[in-house]
Amino acid sequence: MAEIEVRTTSEGEPWTFQVTVSEGGSQTSHRVTLTSGDYERLAGEACGPDELVRKSFEFLLEREPKESILGEFDITVIARYFPEYEREIAQRIRS
Repeated sequence: MAEIEVRTTSEGEPWTFQVTVSEGGSQTSHRVTLTSGDYERLAGEACGPDELVRKSFEFLLEREPKESILGEFDITVIARYFPEYEREIAQRIRS
């Protein structure tokens, strides 16, 4: 199981997170942005922004290896690759 570390690097708009995924003796690093509007739409404040990012990486890692995840992206990009993302992330957050 992968270890996912999420650090907030900017609290301005948009929020910026540095995500490190460790698994199998190696690590990848990712820079993720999130606007307050997207946060409210996706999480409805059911969890903190950092937890939304963590759960989003759990979602991604179920579908692709950590090395395939983009190095830098806005969280809304996930739905372009995985159309079920927004529906599934809402279920994960609220369960």
